[in-house]
Amino acid sequence: MSNGAALEFRAEREKIALACRIMAMEGIVEATLGHISMRVGKDLMLIRSRGPEDSGLFFATPEEICLFDFSGNRKEADRGFAKPVELPLHGETLRNRPDANVVLHAHPPAVLLAALSGLDLLPSFGAFNIPAALLAADGIPVFPRSVLISSIEVAQDMLASLGDHKACVLKGHGITVIGESVEQTLIRALNLNTIAGIALEVAQAGGRTEAVPEEDLAALPDLGSNFNDVGGWRYYLAKLRRAGFDKW
Repeated sequence: MSNGAALEFRAEREKIALACRIMAMEGIVEATLGHISMRVGKDLMLIRSRGPEDSGLFFATPEEICLFDFSGNRKEADRGFAKPVELPLHGETLRNRPDANVVLHAHPPAVLLAALSGLDLLPSFGAFNIPAALLAADGIPVFPRSVLISSIEVAQDMLASLGDHKACVLKGHGITVIGESVEQTLIRALNLNTIAGIALEVAQAGGRTEAVPEEDLAALPDLGSNFNDVGGWRYYLAKLRRAGFDKW
């Protein structure tokens, strides 16, 4: 393995690797499945890739984060890591959504079960979790196919479902979430899992979620990125540190 300190975009690779570990810690990915990409220039992205000794997202390292263009062409020396099969999910999303700097793909079990159960992911709560409530109020569309997003054509179909929203459920598969930063995108993905988990538990209790009144949603404050995203990132990073998984 090459000397990680010599890698271009070292800080960005470290943040992506930490986010991968947090996703695994929080249970929205398992084993080796899932990836995060980050825009780092015109038609360029960093994305978690797989090497011959891949140990999964809980053990992601900066060296596993590789540089490609949006079409999947390698833009650095080959260090023995293969690009993800679903790279088109990331490349086409970054190409077509200039408001997105980060794309996260994960397989949260709660989202999977909620979608397969036909449950709508509604803003069924308010102040309990304001960022999650506002994410649900924005709308969470469903891409109805369970195939790999491994071609430009399927990625474009997924993007048609995503529309101008911030997150999309891939039925029978997982989620695609976008954001301006790693912190924001990670927190959105975790909040999406919370929304689905609540819908699922309510259904298991014999009920069904309903959207809170519009006036209650309108009264919820926007707490800002520093509170919602940076603060959340610090919490999960501290949790990762306490578990001893914040070092390479």
